[in-house]
Amino acid sequence: MKISVYHTPEEVPTGSLPDCAIAIDVLRATTTMAAAFNAGAEAIQVFSDLDELISVSTQWPDHSRIRAGERGGQQVNGFDLGNSPLDHSPARTQGKRLFMSTTNGTRCLQRIQAAPLVLTAALTTRQAIVNYLLAHQPKSVWLVGSGWEGEYSLEDTVCAGAIIQGAIAKTHLSYLEIAGNDAAIAAGSLYLQWQAQLPELLHHASHGQRLLRKDNTADIDYCAQIDILDIVPIQQSPGVLVWK
Repeated sequence: MKISVYHTPEEVPTGSLPDCAIAIDVLRATTTMAAAFNAGAEAIQVFSDLDELISVSTQWPDHSRIRAGERGGQQVNGFDLGNSPLDHSPARTQGKRLFMSTTNGTRCLQRIQAAPLVLTAALTTRQAIVNYLLAHQPKSVWLVGSGWEGEYSLEDTVCAGAIIQGAIAKTHLSYLEIAGNDAAIAAGSLYLQWQAQLPELLHHASHGQRLLRKDNTADIDYCAQIDILDIVPIQQSPGVLVWK
């Protein structure tokens, strides 16, 4: 298994696909997706366009859908929720389909959705992702950060590094054997440097700073937790995620 890291969707190679592509948006889309599944969401359907989300979700009864829209870190007017993992509880989410559009994470998923196997990952689900990869052994894996409007995001790279280090710890493979590109080695090194200070790293990150300016420390601290959920969101069909 060779694991490559791409910091943003724009870095993803064209003209080829891996056996497995994994979207990462620690702050906050992929963390929120895992939290929604943990709260009992039936499925998550992602959109880059808000109008398309509204059109498609109208086909579902009000009592069985949640519309979640976020732009620039804020909930979109007229939507049920924004993009916070803390929004989801069994009372609110159990048995419902989440129709979701965010600034960066859903765009990342759409960039890789043609891969034969598409997952989403967060720090909260790191070990579950590692276990899945080692059980299924895809030959090539892309870890794709969502970034922020095309720019690098520290928290997505540290999550990619955490996945790589988790795989190395379980297999005892070397970087020479597992790294598919230089960015994979850099991501693993970043995680090793900060693994005991993940909340601090997310507070330093530029998107963490955006959330702090909105007095949103609760989301940052939740997203910085590692290995708390045994959940692997999997793309069932383009744009539709389920939990298996």
